[in-house]
Amino acid sequence: MSRARAVSLSQAAGCRQGARLFLLLLALAAATIVLSAGAVPRSALPGALAMMKLHSNPLSPYGRKVKIAMAMKGVNDKIEMVATDTNPADVPVLNKANPLAKIPALVLDDGTAIYDSPVICEYLDSLAPAPPLFPNSGPQRFKTLTMGALGDGILDAALLLVYEKRFRPEEKWHAPWQQRQQGKIDRAVAHLEQRPPAWSGGPDYGHLTVACALGYLDFRHEGKWRANSPKMMAWLDQFAKAVPAFEATRPKV
Repeated sequence: MSRARAVSLSQAAGCRQGARLFLLLLALAAATIVLSAGAVPRSALPGALAMMKLHSNPLSPYGRKVKIAMAMKGVNDKIEMVATDTNPADVPVLNKANPLAKIPALVLDDGTAIYDSPVICEYLDSLAPAPPLFPNSGPQRFKTLTMGALGDGILDAALLLVYEKRFRPEEKWHAPWQQRQQGKIDRAVAHLEQRPPAWSGGPDYGHLTVACALGYLDFRHEGKWRANSPKMMAWLDQFAKAVPAFEATRPKV
């Protein structure tokens, strides 16, 4: 074979290889655009690694807790969001993830389901060393867990008040029961106002739960808690600056 012929064949082979590489890059770019648009879940792509799935709703304050924890731990890219409507009486996909049919529910890549928000947040904390959301042991751990319980208690009472008006006709609203739930909220916020929960290094699970509780009072209860709580108002602003995910997950209707 002449030298010119060999050079020509080599150049042709190089062109074919370059064309294949171009087509591969084009396909990857197209897949990236599809993923960015949210048209296809990452886990549905051929050859994709299985991902965890979080059943939640953009308006759920408990789901917001988990999403903030995900962002703080840097694991957003490991979890696929599954928008879940809990209004229907029967939601088979949610029933499978959580027999209580409550959100949030996290399904691991092996099918194991974890619920509810405190358990999910502690699981997420185990996926990366920093920042720590749950102290390992000792008095500080129980302080964090107690603060989280206080925040969840505010959320529970606030949500029950919302449900009372959403699912019962006005003539059946029970004023003493409503006052009891409101009293829980008022006492809890007043307790926090006496000594806003400080942090060193960064906010933990207890802080993010209290922040989500106050955020829910802003969202569903017209922010009435703010009238007598200037210290906690400043505290919530400080938390929002320390944790950008708080603003990023703010519910919108």
